[in-house]
Amino acid sequence: MVEISDAAFEEIVAQEYRAIPEEMFGDLDNVAVMIENQPPGQRPRLYGLYTGHPLTKRGVYGYGELPDRITLFQNTIAEHSADLDDLRARVRTTLVHEIGHYFGMDDKRLRELGWA
Repeated sequence: MVEISDAAFEEIVAQEYRAIPEEMFGDLDNVAVMIENQPPGQRPRLYGLYTGHPLTKRGVYGYGELPDRITLFQNTIAEHSADLDDLRARVRTTLVHEIGHYFGMDDKRLRELGWA
């Protein structure tokens, strides 16, 4: 388990997000990246969660439409990380995995690509 402050975790998320090559996914449109703690006892334990309408299933966004959300669960990622390098790798993989869901990829395809 890694002990990390909220500010340090947020900075790692920002760095890893900026490090994702643009040609890998392009620009995300109307997506918020959030950091939360997963409630104790909630199952399954998740590193991240995409909530929204994947590009492959959406029509045109209307006025006042809430953004899609990618939520990273700081406590779960920290609990399963051996050190800061491991934590950083889990953040990167989780971001790419959830962005993949935004683009309509399912877990099977993300596993094939090594992002699950």
